Amino acid sequence: MSAVTPKAANHCALPPMASRFVEVARLPWEPTRFAGVDTKMLMMERESGVMTVLMRMAPGARLPDHEHALIEQTYVLEGSLVCGEGECKAGEFVWRPAGSRHEAWGGPQGGLMLAIFQIPNKFFEADGRETDLIGQDWNAAWAKALFR
Repeated sequence: MSAVTPKAANHCALPPMASRFVEVARLPWEPTRFAGVDTKMLMMERESGVMTVLMRMAPGARLPDHEHALIEQTYVLEGSLVCGEGECKAGEFVWRPAGSRHEAWGGPQGGLMLAIFQIPNKFFEADGRETDLIGQDWNAAWAKALFR
């Protein structure tokens, strides 16, 4: 099995077909390269790019210009997530089609959301580079998974 919860205790000792119960409260919040945006990686499968992430955004914290290479799904738990097309509030759900491109930011109270990615977002840098959330070259890190 290639799916993992990177910071989960004792998952490595489990048999391949065992369920992975994740103590989310014990996972650390990891800062991203975007100020005010933190994540907890709940599940990631490197080969396919599939991941489930708990994301926390401070009020007004921004995810700059990015593209969803495949479908992205987001359920807002607290606060809101805003983009040029509207606001997704607590208890609401938004999904974005493959190829959609936009900026997004935390609402007035910030936001806590559960995000499910079929593959990580592609961020467009001012110098023309295409990167992922942690700043890696997107094509080097994820193109193989996209074309699997």
